[in-house]
Amino acid sequence: MSWEKHFLRTGQAGADTYAAVMQHTTAAITSLYEDIDKPYSGMDPALLEKKIRQISLDGSNSNLKRIVSDTIELVGKNSIFTQHKNCIAHLHTVPLMPAIAAESIIAALNQSMDSWDQASAATYVEQKVVDWLCERYELGDKADGIFTSGGTQSNQMGLLLARDRVADKISGHSIQKLGLPDYASKLRIICSTKSHFTVQKSASMMGLGERAVLCVDTEEDGTIQVHALEKAVRDAKDEGLIPFALVATAGTTDHGAIDDIDALADIAQKEDIWLHVDGAYGGALILSSHKHRLKGIERADSVSVDFHKLFYQTISCGSLLIKDRANFKYLLHHADYLNREHDELPNLVDKSIATTKRFDALKVYMTMQSVGPDALGDMYDHLLAQTQQVAGMVKGYDGFELLAEPALSTVLFRCVSEKVDMNRLNQQVRLEALVRGIAVLGETTVDGKSALKFTILNPCLTLSDFENLLTEIKNLALEFASEQ
Repeated sequence: MSWEKHFLRTGQAGADTYAAVMQHTTAAITSLYEDIDKPYSGMDPALLEKKIRQISLDGSNSNLKRIVSDTIELVGKNSIFTQHKNCIAHLHTVPLMPAIAAESIIAALNQSMDSWDQASAATYVEQKVVDWLCERYELGDKADGIFTSGGTQSNQMGLLLARDRVADKISGHSIQKLGLPDYASKLRIICSTKSHFTVQKSASMMGLGERAVLCVDTEEDGTIQVHALEKAVRDAKDEGLIPFALVATAGTTDHGAIDDIDALADIAQKEDIWLHVDGAYGGALILSSHKHRLKGIERADSVSVDFHKLFYQTISCGSLLIKDRANFKYLLHHADYLNREHDELPNLVDKSIATTKRFDALKVYMTMQSVGPDALGDMYDHLLAQTQQVAGMVKGYDGFELLAEPALSTVLFRCVSEKVDMNRLNQQVRLEALVRGIAVLGETTVDGKSALKFTILNPCLTLSDFENLLTEIKNLALEFASEQ
């Protein structure tokens, strides 16, 4: 039996096979995007599930071009299209063309970013991008970083380094070698009530439990109350607890609130506590005229950067930056076959919790050469200004209530009616807009009220797009209210 046809091989034959498959795939995707007129097809979810479950995975030797075409027909056409103007729910961006082009190179090269002898040029590309990022965030000469799968992994790594550092500092205890110390139940992470849920998730995965997270109340705008934070640190220490990490959020998921990072850095410095900045959403402002809103981020011990949000990269793509590269020692494990000490070539596994890791740095590497940081910064400036305009439009519409003044690029609002339960109304509007293929809207809770959310990330949208969308939402709300 000949298996060669199933693989990308070196040589002319392999190249010809690759070209034929990719040309067919490109043509199929091109045709798909030419015909998209909805953010979702509107196929009943139960029917879509049934059709997918009917596909047999026990076949073999089926024609690959036919499989590609069939997949585009069933999976592609019934996907959620972030590129559509009415897809506006999540921190899930339209990808830039350099990132998409890079993905094809990443897939073809199939580099594993753990050792140089698997990723020669790729290792240097990732380090180049990391060094550039550290310069942009002004973290200093000792800074370093590593690419991750996204904000969740970056947050976990930052807090893990903080945990291991405090144990080392207190008693010279190596959590890596010995497990949690006997005072582990006293360790505390302090963040705001609006911080991302991955703070609690990280505490759980690190063996500290969610109880190790102390959540501080926020101001009306969603930023952490600095005085309450100071009190939380004092109270924790008075109780014999050990606060070892403060988390500043640069862009909360719903409100887009950016904590006073400089004030948190002052507290962290005074109390000798690790400062981690979750910059997954708002950290991209470092490239924009709003950079001043991140003042203090240069003082952080670790920073999460999420490229598949406002850097417009394809999923997945993130990084963790740390102020002192020496702290990566808490992740270092020796493997005879991988990171040999006598081998002077760089092996990125020394800094990562992952072994096999994608060459995602290539996407940022190519994007910054093609689009550039200045153009990206201009996009962010445009988005933030447009978000304020859209919020003004919501205020001007009869039948809508704006629930919060925008901080970044999210608009929180709800449909209002005296005829029906408004929580139920907004939940129904969001769901029906989705399954009918009208719009993909966000839904959350603001002060106990079910809310709709625009997450405005696409710089190509116009105000008329939002006018049309608001009209469609209002018509849905009127339809449901009249049925009651």
